[in-house]
Order: sequence, then structure tokens, then C-alpha cells
Amino acid sequence: MSTKNKDNNSEEDLLVKRLQDKATCRKAFEEVIARYSQPLYWQIRRMVQNHDDANDILQNVFLKAWSSIDMFRGAAKLSTWLHKIAINESLTFLEQQKRRSTSTLDDPDHSLADTIEADTHIDGDRVSLEFRKAIAELPEKQRLVFNMRYFDEMPYEQMSQILGTSVGALKASYHIAVKKIEQYFQQLD
Repeated sequence: MSTKNKDNNSEEDLLVKRLQDKATCRKAFEEVIARYSQPLYWQIRRMVQNHDDANDILQNVFLKAWSSIDMFRGAAKLSTWLHKIAINESLTFLEQQKRRSTSTLDDPDHSLADTIEADTHIDGDRVSLEFRKAIAELPEKQRLVFNMRYFDEMPYEQMSQILGTSVGALKASYHIAVKKIEQYFQQLD
């Protein structure tokens, strides 16, 4: 383990201890928000695509974490626990969106691509836009695995803890996602 990882682990361990102490819990949770807001936001954002939705979900993640902080015992890393909450909240949101779009007879696959086209919070060239669209066309689980591995450079072992899926299945899912993205770009040519 590198020195940086040891330092991050010991910092996280100290933060968890402060979270478990009633006298320091509130201040420690403010640190949790400061430390994890950005990485969690981007994890959520890559799933739901919309800035405002991602912000709403992020708030829900921290509300859920705060309301259940007493139940956190440190069996998993704090960051893993928070990522798991963020993923579950994102998937719940996407499922609700899918149900709403099905009830209005919209095509749920096109709605995510439309969200990308309409997004004013991210600038980018045409290749970046097409890359985001290709990712959006992936099934939810593949999109999630691809985002965690490609953008967050998350180790498969940590993804396995968060998603409750074997490392082998995650590697296969990532490989299939990469192939689908390659096929998407081949169809553009």
C-alpha cells in the first residue's frame, strides 16, 4: 500500500471516530460533505446526466448518510458506504424517471440522450458529446461500472464491495461496455 493510501485510510479512520462521537459528530459530518461532495456529485452526474438532478440526489445522499450515521460501524470504508448510497439513490431516481417516461409513452433511451444534448452546464466538443451519448446508451449496470472504472479509476475490489458483484463480473461488464462504446463510434463513421 502506498504512503498516500495509508494517509487517506488513517484520515478516514479518524474521521469515522469523530463521526461516532456525539460531541464531534456534526463538525465531522461537515468534513465528510466537504471531502466527498465533488467525487459523489460526479459519480451521480455521470449516471443521471443532469446537473440539477445530480445536485438534488447528492443532497439526498447526505441526508440519508446523516440520518443513518449511527448505524455506520466502519465494516466498510466510509467512502465505500457513501458511494453505495449515491449509487442506490441514482438508480432509484433513474427507475422513477423510467416509470414516468413509460407512463407518458416517451422513449426512456432517448430521454437520457436528449438530456445530454440540452445540458448547458458542460461544454465540450462534438467527440465529448458523442462519448457521453455512447455511455448513456449503455444499460444502467454497465454504465455504472464503466463510469466507476473509467472516470473514477476505482479498483474492481472496491466496486465489488459497493455493488455486491464479483470482480470477474465487473471486469466482464466493463469490457462489454468498452466494446459497445467502440461500436457506437464505428457507427458514426
